[in-house]
Amino acid sequence: MSVITTDPIKRMAEIAEKVENGQRLSMEDGLFLYESDDLLTIGQLANKVNTRLNGNKVYFVQNMSLYFTNVCEEHCAFCHFRRDEGEEGSYTLTPSQMLDYVAENFNPEIREFHISQGHNPHLPFEYYVDCIRQLKAAYPDVTIKAHTAAEIEFFSRISGLSYRDVLKTLMDAGLSTLPGGGAEILTERYRTKMNVEKASSEEWLDVHRNAHLLGMKTHATMLYGSIETKEERIRHMMLLRELQDETNGFLVFIPNSIQPASKNAGLKRRVPAWDELKTIAISRLMLDNFPHIKAYFINIGVKLTQLSFAFGASDAHGTIVKEKISHAAGALSPEGLTRDELVWLIQGAGRVPVERDTFYNEIKVY
Repeated sequence: MSVITTDPIKRMAEIAEKVENGQRLSMEDGLFLYESDDLLTIGQLANKVNTRLNGNKVYFVQNMSLYFTNVCEEHCAFCHFRRDEGEEGSYTLTPSQMLDYVAENFNPEIREFHISQGHNPHLPFEYYVDCIRQLKAAYPDVTIKAHTAAEIEFFSRISGLSYRDVLKTLMDAGLSTLPGGGAEILTERYRTKMNVEKASSEEWLDVHRNAHLLGMKTHATMLYGSIETKEERIRHMMLLRELQDETNGFLVFIPNSIQPASKNAGLKRRVPAWDELKTIAISRLMLDNFPHIKAYFINIGVKLTQLSFAFGASDAHGTIVKEKISHAAGALSPEGLTRDELVWLIQGAGRVPVERDTFYNEIKVY
C-alpha cells in the first residue's frame, strides 16, 4: 500500500491537526509518516503526545535479566541465543544455580527480575513453575517479570493446561507480569518467512488478553528491520491498539530493531538510526492508548536512546546487569547500565529521571 501524495505538506498538516485534537491516526496516516522524510516534524508531533502524557519525565527501573536455559525447540531465523540440547554452549540451570548467580550480582535496590529463555521441551512445566517459586521465596520484594506470551503458549502445549490455568499457576508461584517478547511482527506472512514456529499472532494476543483479564499488566514489543513491510509494522501496532482498547492491560510498547548475526557485521546489516528514531516516534503517535514507549538501549545504543526522548520515548528501560539475547547476536551496546549512568543519560537530554518499579509507580525523582 502506498500513500504518496502530491501535497505532502498539506498531508502532514492534516495529521498534525489530528494529533493536536487527540484524534486517532489511521493505517494511511501511519504509512504516510513512514514514507515521509520530514523526521523532525514527526519527532515534534511524537514529543507533543508524550509530553501530554508524561510531562518531562523519563522512567527507568533497577532490574536484572535472568536466563534459566537457552535450549529451545524453535528455530526462528533471527535468533542467535537458542541452542539444541547437547549443542556446544547449551545450558539449563537449576533453581539453586540461578540463585547462586543472583546472589553474586544482586544489590538491595534491584526491584525486578526479567526472565527470558528458550522453549526447552526436555523439561516439564513444573520446572518453570519451581524456578519462579524458589526465586520469589528468596527475594519476596522483587517483582518477577517472566515468560513471553510465546512461552505461555509453549507451557500450555507441554502441560495440557489452558492459557488461563498456566498463568494462574505461575501467578500463584510468584509471577507478576509478562515481558513483551515473542510478538516479533504480528502477521502470518512474516512469521512463515522468518520461520517463527512459536505462537501465532492470534495466540500471542490471546495470551495477553487472558493475562489482562486475570488482572495482570503486561508489556508489548515489535521486532523490526528485516523482511516486514511498513504496512505490517503499522498493522502490528493497530492490533496492539485494538487489544489495549479492549483490556487496557499493556504498560509499555518496546520497538526493538533486529540485530545482525555478529558484532563484526557491517553497517549495511544494521537498521539505520533514521528508521529507529522514526519507528519510536510513529509508535508514540499510533499507540495513543499506551502510556509509555520504551527506547531499548541494548538494541539502539545509548546515544540514540538519549536522542529518542525528544521523539516520543518516555522509558529508558533499566540497569539489566548482563543482557544475553541481543548480545548473542551483534548488539554493540553495553550489556547493562548503572543507575548513575541512566540518570546521566536522561538528564543529558534535558529530561527528569524517574526511578520506577515495574508498574511505573515512582520510587525517586532525580
